[in-house]
Amino acid sequence: MITGLLSCKGADNTNAVEVSGRSIMVNNTPFTIKGICYHPVAKGAEQRSFENLNQDLDLMLEAGINTIRVYAPIDNLEVLDAIEEAGIKLIVGFGYNQGGHFDILSGTFIDYVNTYKNHPVILMWELGNEYNYHPEWFDGDLKNWYQAMNDAAKLVHENDPNHPVTTAHGELPDELALKSSPNIDVWGMNVYRWDDPTDIFEAWKERSDKPMYLSEAGGDSYMTIAKAGYEAGINEKAQADANANILESVFNNQEICSGVTMFSFTDGWWKAGNLDTQDPGGWAPNSSGVPYDGTPNEEYWGMVDIDRNKKETFDIIKSYYKQLNQ
Repeated sequence: MITGLLSCKGADNTNAVEVSGRSIMVNNTPFTIKGICYHPVAKGAEQRSFENLNQDLDLMLEAGINTIRVYAPIDNLEVLDAIEEAGIKLIVGFGYNQGGHFDILSGTFIDYVNTYKNHPVILMWELGNEYNYHPEWFDGDLKNWYQAMNDAAKLVHENDPNHPVTTAHGELPDELALKSSPNIDVWGMNVYRWDDPTDIFEAWKERSDKPMYLSEAGGDSYMTIAKAGYEAGINEKAQADANANILESVFNNQEICSGVTMFSFTDGWWKAGNLDTQDPGGWAPNSSGVPYDGTPNEEYWGMVDIDRNKKETFDIIKSYYKQLNQ
């Protein structure tokens, strides 16, 4: 475990990130997120590991990825330095209750912020992932979560004026979420509306003047049933076609949407069934909009498989990300 502000390379404000209107600005230039969600877990394991980081970064660079979104902090300076040296930015996620380890409930998340806030890899700090789907975690009242999130965002602002605070909200935030959380600078949204999220951009335009991006979107490469012309079983074409349509929508709406972190980089064999095999199944809340079978087969979401072989969607994502000058 490597920590310490003095160890962080480039510890200055030349990599400041700020919000201007609907844009995320890096060094005074609008930044479009061409991203990927990244939670690498090896075969037979349940915990995240960065043993394949160099290979993964090479593949990400080939695909034109400029942003990684992680669901938990990376407390390893070597890993952060490697990501930064690749020219990729990082969205760092904090959970609410992680046993007192860099979490919101204990307040220890701010220790991580203060340790790494001057590292040039940081793009944004993220508070929570789809917690609006889980009122049971907050005594049955989402107001408790929004209050905790808003207070945490305020604390980040007091300690780090150089990076925005975001959240990964499940779908379009409602009035309660927005009114309760004015300290959120950028709204991330995990959106599964089949293969066309277009309607959400106009809805957001009417609801808020803050920046937004899709913190999760995409399709998996397994069809539970035959549907929409796609055969049942492993089906990389279904995933590739869905992701092409989603990315087309995202980048046709750049005046509202600041980009996307596609879900996800690699297949996750730890999510359903045997850890040593790739199993259909799995479950995620509010996921009936997953293309094209309405079923989130949780172990089949990667743009590469667990051995880092490229799926058909790799070239689709690459074609969209590479065509954007950023």
